[in-house]
Amino acid sequence: MISRYTLPEMGAIWTEATRFRTFAEVEVAVVRARARRGLVPQADLGAIEEAPTPSPERVRRLDAELHHDVVAFLTAYGEGIGPAARHVHYGMTSSDLLDTTLALQLVRACDLLARRLDRLVAALRERALEHRDTLCLGRTHGVAAEPTTFGLKLAGHAFAFDRDRRRLRAARASVAVGTISGAVGTYANLPADVEAEVLAELGLTPEPAPTQVVARDRHAELLAVLAVAGADLERLAVEVRQLQRTEVREVEEPFAEGQKGSSAMPHKRNPVVAERLTGIARLLRGYAVAGLEDVALWHERDISHSSVERVVLPDACCVLDYALERAHWLVAGLRVFPERMRANLQASGGLAGSSAALLALVDAGWSREDAYAAVQRAAMGAWDGKGGFRDLLLAEPGVAEALGERALDAALDPARFVAAAGPVLERLEAMG
Repeated sequence: MISRYTLPEMGAIWTEATRFRTFAEVEVAVVRARARRGLVPQADLGAIEEAPTPSPERVRRLDAELHHDVVAFLTAYGEGIGPAARHVHYGMTSSDLLDTTLALQLVRACDLLARRLDRLVAALRERALEHRDTLCLGRTHGVAAEPTTFGLKLAGHAFAFDRDRRRLRAARASVAVGTISGAVGTYANLPADVEAEVLAELGLTPEPAPTQVVARDRHAELLAVLAVAGADLERLAVEVRQLQRTEVREVEEPFAEGQKGSSAMPHKRNPVVAERLTGIARLLRGYAVAGLEDVALWHERDISHSSVERVVLPDACCVLDYALERAHWLVAGLRVFPERMRANLQASGGLAGSSAALLALVDAGWSREDAYAAVQRAAMGAWDGKGGFRDLLLAEPGVAEALGERALDAALDPARFVAAAGPVLERLEAMG
């Protein structure tokens, strides 16, 4: 991922230097397991444990000659070990090293993403409770529907990202899997108990039926989970973008002093971060498709997945990490305009209460069909500018007698929707 969308902590997980240090971590763990079985002299183990990790530059130079990055690493690593290097990579194949290293990188990336999700959920929860009583217009199809509260809107997003947290935990467990099973996964040169010991030391579990590689449905699952998180980010971003439109202007993303919204129009305050989140979600969906394409390999293994993974796994982790950080910034600093929300609610002329008016007439003894027809006629008249919805409804034959002004006003009072949102916000308060 380009540096613009890579934050330092996540980016560090995917550097060549980190990858080679993790290679060495895996190789040393295998040597230790064999040393505990008396197969590696202690002096040789010490030499291997104390050896430096080769530099990325040296590995790249060797790779240019050898055209095999793992062999290039092992050659460079052996240069700093000496004769004891004969014990390194004993009984292993390249995929043992690559897949186990990848598992460690993905676990660390998932842990960082989980912390980002925790912060975002906490921010959404805080803002939702802050605006639990802030009335606003609910919209379906982009058209005025019933009143709701802005807190209720934000609560829906908080619960969505809470589900993302749970999905990520499951995906982390799926990718926290390595293999030290040798060529075609038969354990012919290293017994399975060595693998179990090594992976336990590394905090991983063994692939139950390795085919020389870890099954790629695991990585596809993770990429799918990251894509769903991206879709939830897009849902949040689209809501902000719609509510920031000039004719709506109920919220606005933070705009720093000195920030420029347009090169040509000095008045512009555009929702650029929300738009960026929408674009990032498109990337994440593409990465998920690439992950699904990687599941089917030839026989016990091929490397058609390798070139794909080198791009999509680091990029997906980096870009989601960045997006979650930006989403937290957006939510924590979101400007909310309750007076504008109320003005938009009032501008609907009471139409947002049509459902309540319908039910009030049903409760007064009208058939649903007759009540619907009367309320719809009044609503259509209000849409056409013939008057306010309340007055037009009272003018419908029999409505004033059935309800009276006081009962109709009580039914149309948007404040009652604040209390109606209570159960959702109680569940939000209880969220961990």
